[in-house]
Amino acid sequence: MAGIPVGACAYLAGTVLCAAVCALPAFDPAAGTPWRALALLAALYAFCEWPARRPGRGSGAPEAPVGTGSFFPVLLAAALLLPPAAAALVAVPGALIAPVEQRPAAPRRAWRAARLALAAWAAAQTAAAFGADGDALSASPGFPHVLLPAGLSVLAFSLVLTALDGGIMATAMGVPWRGAWRGLLPRSLAPHAVHGLAGLMMAVLWRSPYGWPAALFVLLPMYISSWMFTQYHRERAAHQATIRALVQAVDLKDTYTRGHSERVGHASVLIARELGMDETRLEVIRFAGILHDVGKLGVPTRVLRKDGPLTPEERRVIELHPEYGHEIVRGIGFLGEARAAILHHHERIDGSGYPYGLRGRQIPEFARVVAVADAFDAMTSTRSYRRARPVATAVAELERCAGTQFDPRMVRALVRALDKHGWEPAVTTDDPPEVPRRNVPPPRDPGRGPAAPARPGPGGAARDAGPGSARDGAL
Repeated sequence: MAGIPVGACAYLAGTVLCAAVCALPAFDPAAGTPWRALALLAALYAFCEWPARRPGRGSGAPEAPVGTGSFFPVLLAAALLLPPAAAALVAVPGALIAPVEQRPAAPRRAWRAARLALAAWAAAQTAAAFGADGDALSASPGFPHVLLPAGLSVLAFSLVLTALDGGIMATAMGVPWRGAWRGLLPRSLAPHAVHGLAGLMMAVLWRSPYGWPAALFVLLPMYISSWMFTQYHRERAAHQATIRALVQAVDLKDTYTRGHSERVGHASVLIARELGMDETRLEVIRFAGILHDVGKLGVPTRVLRKDGPLTPEERRVIELHPEYGHEIVRGIGFLGEARAAILHHHERIDGSGYPYGLRGRQIPEFARVVAVADAFDAMTSTRSYRRARPVATAVAELERCAGTQFDPRMVRALVRALDKHGWEPAVTTDDPPEVPRRNVPPPRDPGRGPAAPARPGPGGAARDAGPGSARDGAL
């Protein structure tokens, strides 16, 4: 188990040992273990577990998170139908044969099998203690009087999984012991309750005159919904991988603004939350902020990295980068409104921006958000050629330009978000900041008034004198 901390190895070994002790009584001939029912439930679990964890073929997508499969209803039904030791065995075959994406695989499979075996054993013990075992399901009064003990069984299942998961987070991932369990139980109770209800229905039908084939009809809708959730997870992971690849390409081309894209995405989300946007739009606006500069890929590197002011011809080349960016992402359907933000984030409220000179409400809402976030990060980030401005100074500059360059509503939203959450300025190159060697005054753009930028960018909010001002965060 190379690469696994010693504490995690000991914790894993102890968990596996406890699971083995709990399951061992099932092999006693005197226990009367219902092997046929156990084998059928174990096969169902393995069948449901496999597609939930299998990586997308040839896609490079990661495996779905634990619990996205439909096997929990099977395990909870087993806890109600079988003796505790037999219920613990139901999870083992599927957990051991299901694929894992990360290495080493063997200890991960052993951990998965042991934690589920212990959870199923605890659920079965609780069900038996409160009179919700297999015999009670088919006897009078039966259902619905078994709801309470079945609910307690689900609670025991959740508590065991929460306890074990918090321990592995502390020993293997370095999470502080005090916070390792924080929030785990509340997040797991709702899905476990739904799966527990399905498991109870499955167990009741199993014990009915219709037998186990009827129980499979309960499992079918759970299986379909879990499969759809797994597909959604993989699709979302593919979206994130696409975004990361584009951002890495931009950072490689323009190292002067490394990290700028992620911070603009974060600031855009802060603004959007203050505006009351729903969660779906928040994710899209984060994509817009992260990809707002993807058009840099179409700008010559010598222009991006040029020290000093740009020539008029170079300025015209730079002003094409929003259109380059829009062309790059045109075919990426999941970006939605983000594509308009990439195209229009250099428009100005007074109509003097580019590429199309839109004004006021003609500018898409996402573009107005990203424009403020872009300017704010450009001013508060330390670059290799100049130091960051204080947050208060950057905010004052944004407020000065509100109504001409920026949407005042977006500026006010950013100010409120900063009051709540603060802001951590960042160095965006690998080199320490240094004092500019010379002071080159930026050329004024007579068509843009006092808030005009030294180059296309976040206007007066991004003016910087000295070497490198031509490549500042406006790109």
